[in-house]
Amino acid sequence: MSDPRLHKLADVLVNYSTRVKKGDLVAIRGDPVAWPAIEAAFISVLKAGGHPFYVPQCERIAELMLEYGSEDQLRFLSPLDMQRVEQIDVEIAFWAETNTKSLSRYPSERLAAKQAARKPFVKRFLERAAAKQVRWVGTLFPTDAFAQDAEMGLLKYEEFVYGAGLLHLPDPAAAWAAISERQQRVADFLQGKKQVHFRLPANGNEHDGTDLRVDVSKSTWINCDGHENFPDGEVFAGPQGADGHVNYTFPAVYYGKEVEGVRLEFKGGRVVNASAKKGEDYLIRMLDQDAGARVMGEIAIGTNYSIKDFSKNTLFDEKIGGTFHAAVGAGYPESGSTNESGLHWDMVCDLRSGGTIAADGEVFHRDGRFTHAGWPGPD
Repeated sequence: MSDPRLHKLADVLVNYSTRVKKGDLVAIRGDPVAWPAIEAAFISVLKAGGHPFYVPQCERIAELMLEYGSEDQLRFLSPLDMQRVEQIDVEIAFWAETNTKSLSRYPSERLAAKQAARKPFVKRFLERAAAKQVRWVGTLFPTDAFAQDAEMGLLKYEEFVYGAGLLHLPDPAAAWAAISERQQRVADFLQGKKQVHFRLPANGNEHDGTDLRVDVSKSTWINCDGHENFPDGEVFAGPQGADGHVNYTFPAVYYGKEVEGVRLEFKGGRVVNASAKKGEDYLIRMLDQDAGARVMGEIAIGTNYSIKDFSKNTLFDEKIGGTFHAAVGAGYPESGSTNESGLHWDMVCDLRSGGTIAADGEVFHRDGRFTHAGWPGPD
């Protein structure tokens, strides 16, 4: 029996997130395990008058490449991928895995080489997105693997996922439109500010506390309201620089590998020192994969108060109301970032126990909540 929430999801993705119109060429990408959602999206695109086509994605194929591929093959980027990125009007991606640790035992230098090969693709995709030539959205299809990472059963995890997207409401798109208005007030407040300062008190050791000043003087603050990630809930910008340090309170997860106790020190927007309690070697290799990987490409504030718990999945964790995250690597041109890299790694810091965010000296976020009425907050 088809889950009715999937048809609600497809409707939001097609008609709200990507606004598919007649004649659009729409790529629907995902692992076959997400087939019920892929099929629902395919139908919704057809109803909207678009031309859908399926782009297969498979974690087993990715594993085979790392197992048997030569160095040249790992660094190869298919011209068919580059052709697709030039031709599509819309991309809808379903992220679905049956084993989130499938790549975790492969040498980090091979993972970095494969990731670096995608740099031209990522660059061109972001350029077209910034120029409004392609509309895209990515979402997660609940699987047992994701549920296990979040330490939930599948039924509870489905409730978590679909609840974060407000799919339990009669009209999710209308709810997201209302969220968009509240988040826009945050973005408008921050637009034109010169510096944002993130602080979290230390508890007596170097892997506690955060004191990070981010230059946003030439940044554009973006309201993430369900049009590119779904579920969504953040405002972000492309920084011009960053100084200070951040100790990430949640593990940083990338390609199935967890790095715990990450501490990054920034100078002039670049990571000058990096350490971790667990997985430090992997962290350093990812940061050293290309010239742009150590640069802060994004700074963001999480605004989705329907997401309360860490689930080891960045799509949800970076949106938790009361957190901020900074990404090392590629930035989004529309946000004011010019940084290019094969890496884009979001790492999340919880501010709900004593943290503050100030803009040009004015504290507007304390203990995980905004201080202004009419801004995002718990219901």
